[in-house]
Amino acid sequence: MSDNSMGEKLRVTVFGQSHGPAVGCVIEGYPAGRLIDLERVRAFMARRAPGQNAWSSPRKEADEPEILSGLNERGLTCGAPITAVIRSTNTKSQDYEALRRVPRPGHADYTALCRYGPAWDNRGGGNFSARLTAPLCFAGALALQLLEEKGVKVCAHIARIGPVRDAKPDPARPALPLYAPGAFPVIDADAGERMRQAIEEARQNLDSVDGEVRCIAVGLPAGLGGPYFGGLEGRLAQALFGIPAVKGLEFGETQPFGSENNDAFCVENGVVRTNTNHAGGILGGISTGMPICFTVRLKPTPSIGKPQQSVDLETMEETTLSIRGRHDPCVAPRAVPVVEAVTALVLADLLL
Repeated sequence: MSDNSMGEKLRVTVFGQSHGPAVGCVIEGYPAGRLIDLERVRAFMARRAPGQNAWSSPRKEADEPEILSGLNERGLTCGAPITAVIRSTNTKSQDYEALRRVPRPGHADYTALCRYGPAWDNRGGGNFSARLTAPLCFAGALALQLLEEKGVKVCAHIARIGPVRDAKPDPARPALPLYAPGAFPVIDADAGERMRQAIEEARQNLDSVDGEVRCIAVGLPAGLGGPYFGGLEGRLAQALFGIPAVKGLEFGETQPFGSENNDAFCVENGVVRTNTNHAGGILGGISTGMPICFTVRLKPTPSIGKPQQSVDLETMEETTLSIRGRHDPCVAPRAVPVVEAVTALVLADLLL
């Protein structure tokens, strides 16, 4: 992996800045001869798109992918790199002028300036913006279609927002999908309503709230991955931590004692399985054949309206900053498809 690329056999490079003319991706290694269902790709990307509801940024973007290469005249993948761009049509760069000298607490403004110097494009967070998860979702939607051919399904849901937790699926034998298409991505509708209330309360208070997303992948065969640095957990972790706002990751759910934590082996329909799945479907960095289960923790959106202490980098004096602009009061709902997309890309890369 590099700063902007992930994968080995299936390699994805994302490019662009939040307030540039477009963001996009290049996908290398996607098998030739596949007919891509573009309507399903658009539907998947729409789950991440902003400006659709009260719990997301009011910035409206169509997020319509424009495919520049990689398909032939019949719409089949042709073996060439698949290149897609997503035009940006609704930017308000003036909201970021003051942030050139006063960095936002909790954001990459200061570290990006230290790394790239004054030439860094800070508008909308530049190349650190979650806007670049739009092309990731395009690439992930293609990977999901590839995985379906191999009997693998990936589904995520909001596990927690603030103090409100969703119901837990059975990690050993989950019932997918976890929620109805188009619904708020939770298993328990009552918990989902309390989550929306927590988001709205944070928004009204000019604040933001954290969350967690749980992801499950079923149908992956045993034996994928490797020990130490080539492990499945490490491959997923490196990619998942590339999603803006991800600060924590847990595979499975460790129990206090070995007698409780160990997943007893059994035979089910002539296949070796385990009765429970505390390991999250991975042992020794290698898939067990059980569902892959993990939870990512997402920090609260750092751009909030409450006054915060920062520094003026020109005068080197402390100052107070109140952030304007359009920001998600909670990133967890829109992060659900992003987590699915990145997971699908890693698993498809391994299966290839």
